Amino acid sequence: MFGNHSENNFGEVTRRQLMRTSTAGIAGLALNVLAQEDLAAADENITADQLKSGKPHFRPRAKSVIYLSMNGGPSQVDTFDYKPVLQKSDGKSAEVVNGGTASRLARKGKLWASPWKFSQHGQSGLHVSELFPHIAKHVDDLCIINSMHTDVSAHALATQMQFTGSFQFTRPSVGSWVLYGLGSEANDIPGFVSLRKREFGPGFLPSNYRATELDAKSGVSNIHNDWLTRAQQRAQLDLLSQFDRSSAQNNPALTEVVDGVHADYEMAFRMQSSLPAVLDVKDAPQKLLEEYGITETTTRGFGLQCLVARRLIQQGVRFVQLESGGWDQHHTLVDNLKTQCESTDQPIAALLADLKRHDLLKDTLVIWGGEFGRTPFSEDWPSGRMKGRDHNAVGYTMWLAGGGVKGGMRYGMTDELGSQAVEDRMHLHDLHATVLHLLGLDHTRLTFRYGGRDFRLTDVHGDVAHKIIA
Repeated sequence: MFGNHSENNFGEVTRRQLMRTSTAGIAGLALNVLAQEDLAAADENITADQLKSGKPHFRPRAKSVIYLSMNGGPSQVDTFDYKPVLQKSDGKSAEVVNGGTASRLARKGKLWASPWKFSQHGQSGLHVSELFPHIAKHVDDLCIINSMHTDVSAHALATQMQFTGSFQFTRPSVGSWVLYGLGSEANDIPGFVSLRKREFGPGFLPSNYRATELDAKSGVSNIHNDWLTRAQQRAQLDLLSQFDRSSAQNNPALTEVVDGVHADYEMAFRMQSSLPAVLDVKDAPQKLLEEYGITETTTRGFGLQCLVARRLIQQGVRFVQLESGGWDQHHTLVDNLKTQCESTDQPIAALLADLKRHDLLKDTLVIWGGEFGRTPFSEDWPSGRMKGRDHNAVGYTMWLAGGGVKGGMRYGMTDELGSQAVEDRMHLHDLHATVLHLLGLDHTRLTFRYGGRDFRLTDVHGDVAHKIIA
């Protein structure tokens, strides 16, 4: 785990060598663990100290979260927000609101009807685009939120807000807040895992609340240590702990840092025996691999993420983030949106079915969506397949499934063109408040004191959407 010391026998390793090789052996993984063992319902009068022990504020509806991030801003009017008026208004000039709460812009353009047909599915009869034939089969499990809005329409800032609740400066990600509030159910596997390419960190929370970043595609080559036995690794950890805790006694400010670092090291040591089996899918049944689309080139990448996410949740991971990129379709939307949907539709449907099969969906909240949506008119590109849609932060779609939300439900509404949210509007802060509520956490009480004030994921905003809770 901590490197090859062929030039020294173990008793002659210096502290500097130990520190250097320890970092290399972990291979850059952001590892974390909390000491909590069990999740139990708590009294409404729970104290701050009890919260730190991993107990929720009230009985949760969900135990874990899988966040399916569609990076780039999926077009709501082409996927889950059916607009008959828009379909009849193709080519007409209109003025719509584009931007966000902090940057509203009135823009004129030519309306563009969706190139794809919508049809009703399931007992609920919810409309879904033909781009998602597999997810449409699970529509009775979905709560489709058509009234999302956020504060900015620039990708980087909106994505930061999507995951941290703020675009002004980096704060802890929602996964870090959940881990801080509830702790981990597993002792030998991280509580917060990111399969995304980019990860917003723990911000001002202690470092052991950050995500462990893994790549479902590359396997587990960096997890095992081929040079040292477990006994030798254990001896290294114990010796390093003695050195660092001795130093911390003379400098109390280092205590929290040392605790966080050694929590990482301990998790790295334990996960060598548990994580490889979760990430390695070569022994999975062929039928399961086909169900997730792992046997096909188009769906293999996201299919691997989805299967690994289910396995992680099954092992007790609290929060898992996945990512599909390439949804920023200012032009060639006809080709590009079809490609993105094809690469994710079957894997997501398989994930929902697999969670149900393992009786996990009722306790797992699945979240789908991007940082914002798209406008109902085309950008100024030549006609035909080059056309695309611009950013839209004042009206877009996300959906939830499982974890205590009502299925087969459409919540909120955009105007008749799909340009802005007008009914049961749900701001991103409201979504975060609702997610925490489903996990048994009061978003107004989940706080961390930093820089002389108490911070929370929802800042000073956020209302729980009780209408969508089963």
